[in-house]
Amino acid sequence: MESLTLSTIIKRLASKNLPLFCLNELGGVLGSNNRQSLYKRIQRLSKSGILQNLMKGKYLFTLKDTNDFTISNFLCYPSYVSLQSALSFHNIITAFSYQITGITIKKSKHLLINEKDYSYSKIDTKLFWGFEKKEDFLIATPEKALLDYVYFASKGLVNLDWDEIDMTNLDKKLLLKWARMYNKTVFQEIKKHI
Repeated sequence: MESLTLSTIIKRLASKNLPLFCLNELGGVLGSNNRQSLYKRIQRLSKSGILQNLMKGKYLFTLKDTNDFTISNFLCYPSYVSLQSALSFHNIITAFSYQITGITIKKSKHLLINEKDYSYSKIDTKLFWGFEKKEDFLIATPEKALLDYVYFASKGLVNLDWDEIDMTNLDKKLLLKWARMYNKTVFQEIKKHI
């Protein structure tokens, strides 16, 4: 690996607009695929505060702003922000969730990174849809976020209080149409509250 100054590395990372990256992406930016050299470079960059190791093989460029939802998508791929986080984002619930909640087709898990709790709930692949790109993250549409919430509540995995739900701006026809794709319990629960 060529010897790069700290300022050159910072300029390269900034020019690539990579606030979050894996080891291979860093190798591409630095012009190296030698893992041992890359790990040594990462250690130096971490000590200088330029990089932060989020989890094995996943890093944050600390000089570039990024948000919790983008980090959530990056930490668990594939995933999209949903449940309480998406409901709060779309102003469907007024409560603010300190936990960043996501949906994945992989195993459910919780990660505590930078004193933030990232939670991922596993959903069947046939229900892994209904999300859109906002800024630089994937998030459930308002209707899908509510359906995911009702679905996980029906399984006893989240607490649902319908008094906290504001359905004013939701597309009711779409909500009913999509609810049919879930189980009978979800459909009946949505139909009862529309």
